[in-house]
Amino acid sequence: MSRRARAGGFLLVAALCAVAAATVANGYGERVARGYGQLRPVVVASEALPAGKSIGPEDAVGKLEVRRVPVRFAPPGVLGAPAQAVGLEPVGTVPAGAYVLAGQLRSPSSSRSPLRLGHGRRPVEIEVGGAGALAAMGPPLGGSLVDVVVTTEPSGSAGGRTYVAAPAVPLLALAPSAEAGSATTTATLGLTRPQALRLIAAESFARRITVIPR
Repeated sequence: MSRRARAGGFLLVAALCAVAAATVANGYGERVARGYGQLRPVVVASEALPAGKSIGPEDAVGKLEVRRVPVRFAPPGVLGAPAQAVGLEPVGTVPAGAYVLAGQLRSPSSSRSPLRLGHGRRPVEIEVGGAGALAAMGPPLGGSLVDVVVTTEPSGSAGGRTYVAAPAVPLLALAPSAEAGSATTTATLGLTRPQALRLIAAESFARRITVIPR
């Protein structure tokens, strides 16, 4: 047999082995899903996360990893994506190999003395998107101003509408949503009563609520 023929034979065998391995892996995943239910992504610390040290974008890449586990085994409040932790700090040290939970993290501003809002404003928690990009710019400072933008769902032939529902409001804290598998973030905002009622109502009908730094 020529050298070229032997090389071709080896490549064919390698390709068959790769296909067989993929088939076994897919079959295993299907058996797990059938036996334990649907799988969902969870975030695990591949390295220890020190208490009080803000998690940066590089930490999200190097110290956090995503695994898939049956939904029934995922602990309440576990993060679903590393980006949800960016800009936050652990309340206590998160050991390597542990799940990363929303309740373990806080905004760096939340450890400081409470901000006096004034002007009829009160702290209100709103589920928002776009906070990962905001956190990537650096730890949010208590009282930094953001615009809160609402995008509505399309209605009939009309497209959705995007508008600023609350301009220049203080951002007090960011935290991952406690809802399992949620891609949103809980933002604590300093809102007037009309702004709070407007945004709370928007949570029930809007496609997306986004915070944009000023």
